[in-house]
Amino acid sequence: MLRWATPRDAEGLRQVFYASVREGPSPYTQAQRAAWVPQLPDAEAWAKRLAGLNTAVCDVNGQSVGFMTVEPGGYIDLAFILAEYRGTGVFRALFGMIEQWAVDHHEPLLWTHASLLAEPAFQALGFLVIHHETVARSGQTLDRAKMEKVIA
Repeated sequence: MLRWATPRDAEGLRQVFYASVREGPSPYTQAQRAAWVPQLPDAEAWAKRLAGLNTAVCDVNGQSVGFMTVEPGGYIDLAFILAEYRGTGVFRALFGMIEQWAVDHHEPLLWTHASLLAEPAFQALGFLVIHHETVARSGQTLDRAKMEKVIA
């Protein structure tokens, strides 16, 4: 089931975020993953972070399995799918909600900083790589891509 998040979803989405980075196949090493998300985010800080975003959620059997956020200006900040649901269409379905939000809000462009794991999924949806970059987190470096898609 696809829907827009409410404040009650913060805890479940916090768990999805942590598990999505730390579990399952990834182009990042365990050290890089631990540097990116060293622990479950603080519940209060996480709830505040989500409160300022439009968050599309996918539930399966009453449990959140993935989410994607967008903010005014068209920035997709968070896009996380549990490992066991990758490749099942969840990412595409969530993006469909985000893209419709962009159309409804007259946002001509969606853009993101995609992880190496998310980059192919965004490319499959028509995003173009603007450039690759490396960011430092807790003594590790993580490669990612700035990507964008023009909304017709």
